[in-house]
Amino acid sequence: MKKKFEKVYQFRIDLRDTKPPIWRRIQVPGTYTFWDLHVAIQDAMGWTDSHLHEFEIEDPTDGGKVRIGIPNEDYGDEVIPDWKRNISNFFSEKNPKAWYIYDFGDSWEHMIVLEKILVKEKDADYPRCIDGKRACPPEDCGGVWGYEEFLRAIRNPKHKEHKEMLEWIGGEFDSEHFDVKEVKFIDPDKHRRDALG
Repeated sequence: MKKKFEKVYQFRIDLRDTKPPIWRRIQVPGTYTFWDLHVAIQDAMGWTDSHLHEFEIEDPTDGGKVRIGIPNEDYGDEVIPDWKRNISNFFSEKNPKAWYIYDFGDSWEHMIVLEKILVKEKDADYPRCIDGKRACPPEDCGGVWGYEEFLRAIRNPKHKEHKEMLEWIGGEFDSEHFDVKEVKFIDPDKHRRDALG
């Protein structure tokens, strides 16, 4: 059952250290949990949610850093389950930023910035992606450094890994391509049931 909401949170998400920048602008219901935001970021960016993730944000009550994600005994430190915390309890004009880390091996770090809190538009569907630039890197390419190497290889037919990288990616890859009309959002509740049981 969908929660009723009046407020919409607009975020800009920038993939750290990418040049030129890879980014998205999304609008999500103010009732979203961090799990819901995670799913929206995955969908807007073009990731496949094949790896662990985590948010790091300042706790507005004491100023300390809070880690929110999927608790995992292998990583030891305390992580708050992301489906148990609402974004509205953390993000505000005074506390607009958070880090979102996806794939602890490749370590894709995203800076999330709350740009504004809006009133829900009457006939609009949320979440929605309203802007962005450049394609999402392929999964498991080795982080920002690996992605830069991948791009060098596929752009240069004389590169020793050119053919191998094109086969790995399944043919063409246009790093400049991004179209907001192609972004499809999945139901975060259904995804959590499917992913976590």
